Order: sequence, then C-alpha cells, then structure tokens
Amino acid sequence: MGERQIHRVCVFCGSRSGGDSAYADDARTLGEALAARAMGLVFGGGHIGLMGVLADAVLKRGGDVIGVIPQGLVDRELAHSGVKDMRIVPTMHQRKAVMADLADAFIALPGGYGTADEFFEILTWAQLGLHAKPIGLLNTGGYFDSLLAWIDRSVQEGFLRASHRDLLRVARRPEELVDLLLRVQPPAGEPKWIAPEER
Repeated sequence: MGERQIHRVCVFCGSRSGGDSAYADDARTLGEALAARAMGLVFGGGHIGLMGVLADAVLKRGGDVIGVIPQGLVDRELAHSGVKDMRIVPTMHQRKAVMADLADAFIALPGGYGTADEFFEILTWAQLGLHAKPIGLLNTGGYFDSLLAWIDRSVQEGFLRASHRDLLRVARRPEELVDLLLRVQPPAGEPKWIAPEER
C-alpha cells in the first residue's frame, strides 16, 4: 500500500520547554522533518515553550505554518509574531475545532494538562468515528511510558477495545513517527465504538 496524503499536521505540545533539553531538540527535529516533507504545521499559535521551538524550526526552513490561538492569549502577548497565518478564535473549544479541521494528521509532544486535553479529545473523536486521521505520540525519552501503560491497562480491564488502542501510533524519534503516520491506512468500513454484543 502507498503512503497517504498528509498536507498539514496538527501538533499539540507544551507551552513550556520542560526540564530536559531533549524535548526541545525533538520539537525542533520534528519541525525540520515536516518542512523537509512539505507538510504544513498547525499549532496553538504561541511563541513560548515547545510551541515556539517547533514553529521556529518550520519557519526557518520555509515551511507553511498556521497558528490557532484564542483572543485571550493574544491579549497576553503570547502569539507568535513570525507566523503570518494566525487564526484568532474566541474560545479554547473553537481553537480545538479549527485545528482539527485544518489538519490531516495529529501528533502530541510532551506537555501538561492542555496537551493531554487536546490529544485525548482528538483520540476520542477517532474512537467515535468522527474522523479517520492518523494520530501519533512522540515518546521523547520515555516521557509517555506511564500514560501508555495506563492505556494498555485500560485494554486489559475491558474499558478500551484493542482496535481503538491501535488508533494511536507511538515512536521515540520524530522522523520515525512521521513515517508511521504516512503508512496509516484508513479503516475499512464504518468504525464501531460499541459492538452489538457489548450493548
């Protein structure tokens, strides 16, 4: 099977850089990988933390960048001034919806509550069959090991179907993760959140 078409990737990531320089290094490498493959970036629009590192890396290599940011964060002077295509929205809810509409795939980098919120919402939408776009997790330095263990425990305990666990692709290197997402094939038939025997 051939690679799927991915024109833009939405990346969820921290508004801080974290305590290990590897997080920023991987954000930078991911930005370079996206630009090298002519994939545009959709991100949260900020100039700080991993968001800023990522956007700077794409912009430096002439890549396409779209920022989506709530007016409240613009008012706090957190918007990235180097991003020409900045979509300003009223609320965080609208921010997530616009980012989802603009992207053909999603990647989560290390982050905190906001990153987890965005990541799990897009993953839940895939579980419900609301979209069939690839979703990846960049597990820099094993940052998400505990989270992945919890997800696997959810499957073991019957809270999550194995097929829904498979909606998530995981890699420790940015280039590897992008390649994984390109190889994800759309699901055959209509995705089912709850099978008839589970009702």
